Amino acid sequence: MKVENPAAFRFLLEDELYLLNADKMLYDKIAEPEPTAAVPLSPVIEHTKPEPVAVTPSLTPEPQPVIQTPVSDFKYRGKNLKNFLVLTHYKADDFINAGHLTALENILKRKELGPDDVAIFNLANYSETKFSQLKPFFKPTKVLVLGGDALPQDIKVLKPNKPVTSNGITVLYTYSFDEMMDNVDHKKTFWELVKTL
Repeated sequence: MKVENPAAFRFLLEDELYLLNADKMLYDKIAEPEPTAAVPLSPVIEHTKPEPVAVTPSLTPEPQPVIQTPVSDFKYRGKNLKNFLVLTHYKADDFINAGHLTALENILKRKELGPDDVAIFNLANYSETKFSQLKPFFKPTKVLVLGGDALPQDIKVLKPNKPVTSNGITVLYTYSFDEMMDNVDHKKTFWELVKTL
């Protein structure tokens, strides 16, 4: 493609353009309004070496904002009085299966925590939600992730049954209740790890 007018580059190219002073003068003449007959044009005298000038195209596409779930829309069970976040993944339940809730409450009682001390958040209802969105809303100091499906996208690097503490938040990614209910070894491992939270 042959472009005869350098001013057209800003409409054709998305990258920054660098013009030499001689080209810049042509570009400036095109961009300037036409002089009236009463005003003579002064000659342009070049005393310096040509320097590149950055010209940013004005028609580059603007980045589209990422639509995130407003934090006021998060629904969870409990009152989060102790900033203890429990992440679950149940497609058929609002927050957690009733039988699993009973088991979880019994475990929490052993840690001297009541149902209002924690927040149970079902990630199945917010599949696109990231942990970076949950942190400012729940302000957790402890996070219990019940199963791989309950692991938010931006912390998938966690290893199972290895608690990690970072920036004042301890996160334990462990078995889901479905994985534990019929496995005594999983239950023992789970309890030993939850005691450390």
